[in-house]
Amino acid sequence: MAAAPPSLGTQFSEELTCSICLELFTRPKVLPCGHTFCQHCLQDHAGRKVPFQCPNCRQQVRPPRQGVAGLPDSHIIANLCERLQTQVTLPEETREQPTSGNRCSIHPSEEVKLYCKQCKVPVCHECFEESHDEHPTMSFKKAIQQQRAPIQALIAEGRDILETFYSFIRGLRDQEKILDDLKQETDSKIDEAYKQACDQVIQKLTKEKGRLLSEVEANHRENKGAVQSQRDAVLIDVAELSSACDGAEQHMVRECRQLLSRESKLVESVGTFRGKVVPSPVQTQPAVFQPNVSVELECTLGDVTVPEAASASDHHCNQASDAATKVMGHHHDNKSNTVAPKQMLTFGGVGSEAGQFAGQFMRPSGVTVSEEGDVFVADSQNKRIQVFTLQGKFVRQFPTFVSGREMMEPHDVAMGWEGNLWVVGVGGSNSAGFAVQYSKQGRVLRKFDLHTTWWGRGVAVDTRRNHILITQTTGHWSHPHGEVQVFSPDGTLVRTVGQQQGMKNPVYITVDGEGNILVPDSDTCCVYVYNQDGQFLFKFGGLGSGEGQLQDPRGICTDCAGNIIVVDRGNHRVELFDKTGRFLRHITTDIEVPQAVAMAPQGQLVITDSDNHKVTIFQNCV
Repeated sequence: MAAAPPSLGTQFSEELTCSICLELFTRPKVLPCGHTFCQHCLQDHAGRKVPFQCPNCRQQVRPPRQGVAGLPDSHIIANLCERLQTQVTLPEETREQPTSGNRCSIHPSEEVKLYCKQCKVPVCHECFEESHDEHPTMSFKKAIQQQRAPIQALIAEGRDILETFYSFIRGLRDQEKILDDLKQETDSKIDEAYKQACDQVIQKLTKEKGRLLSEVEANHRENKGAVQSQRDAVLIDVAELSSACDGAEQHMVRECRQLLSRESKLVESVGTFRGKVVPSPVQTQPAVFQPNVSVELECTLGDVTVPEAASASDHHCNQASDAATKVMGHHHDNKSNTVAPKQMLTFGGVGSEAGQFAGQFMRPSGVTVSEEGDVFVADSQNKRIQVFTLQGKFVRQFPTFVSGREMMEPHDVAMGWEGNLWVVGVGGSNSAGFAVQYSKQGRVLRKFDLHTTWWGRGVAVDTRRNHILITQTTGHWSHPHGEVQVFSPDGTLVRTVGQQQGMKNPVYITVDGEGNILVPDSDTCCVYVYNQDGQFLFKFGGLGSGEGQLQDPRGICTDCAGNIIVVDRGNHRVELFDKTGRFLRHITTDIEVPQAVAMAPQGQLVITDSDNHKVTIFQNCV
């Protein structure tokens, strides 16, 4: 005969037991990790330690201000525990209904002895006479016996269903334990991997430190040896001349006859050293250490997968480190696609004063550098051009007059032929557009009008063809249309470029050494490249923050090798591409809101930061 099925209490008792006190939960509290414990058990476990660890998974728990009592309650578990406790303590005799003495609910004084087959209800004699006298009936006991089998079958089916649920709950508990074990194992692997990586870095740095100290020691010994050798040579001369003088002085005091013989020797000694020049101190090069140690630690953990909560993938940790240290003129190159160490000079700040406050800006925009190394910055809202050296020293400034007293707010500036400047911007009450040519000292040489627009403009000069290239955006802000207009110096429109490629809002522009036209579009987040005749070649970039992607690109220039430098304003960085548009590396991520960029003939890179009103010069970027 099969064993009796377990009761609800037996099935649930293990699931509703606190793992600390091993009793049914009392005021169950749920920790952030999901595990549940009695409130008083947690209070005893935590004591005065804040934070404390979960007794099951060891996760750190920082209780709320109210302490353990402030943790969330588990109302479902509390209700289940209450029902289970009620079932366990209910007297056995009260759970079993008596087989006799069943009273009618309508006639309490009457005992139920019949069962109406038609109405399917138990009835007493009075019920039978009142409502069921013509219905077929049978005795109540016989009806109970007939219904026992199907009811027992339903009970068995229900027990089977409950067992399925119990098995599922046990499986969840096992799965939870596996997850806890896997997390603990993963944590241990991460700790071990990072410990090994740190040990490797420390070992490398310790070795490098020893090498540097050895070089310094060798240099120090060499320098001290040179100084001591020079000192010893001079001391020999000092001793010889001092001996001659001392001897002659003693004979002179004694007035002895040897004085006369000493005179000739003294004349000889003094004569020897009279024409001898005291040597200059030996030139030494003491060891100089510049703290320029750069350590990169990359540790990548593989994906952790737990299929069916039964297994996890292995974790792999790759560590790479590089130290770049300069001592006595020696250095180690560090080449990668990441930002390299650079000498950076930043100057400026918000303001509009001249004189002692020169170098302040109000939204600096375009920038260009002359062959002599003068940096020309379009100080937009101050309506002036400021000039600096490549060391950040203020040289001069001049206002961007158009004619008479009419002034222009400069958007961009470009170096033209014969060292003159071309500046584009807006001025007047109707925000008319202008292109103005200035001398380096700020004298207006020529100008021509541009189409009125609320959008910013950029300018570049093709010195080989004597053309001025200016970007222009027209249309509504929701549907802009961008293009490049090519002018002769007198303002005659030569051609329009980029109408067919879908440019929307080009701001800055440049012409490379081969005459190609490069235009970043801040809306499409691409850089469009055309040949010198305006024929489309290719485009690169695209919206995003990954390598080679751009977000709101602005300033652009090229270096002597034809590499392309693009200001990736939306990603707060400056990017380097080759002449085909292939991403090479990040030049810098140190400028918060880069705007325009220019390459100096000496190789320095100048970048404006319009929002922070500053200019940054990198000495060794490319």
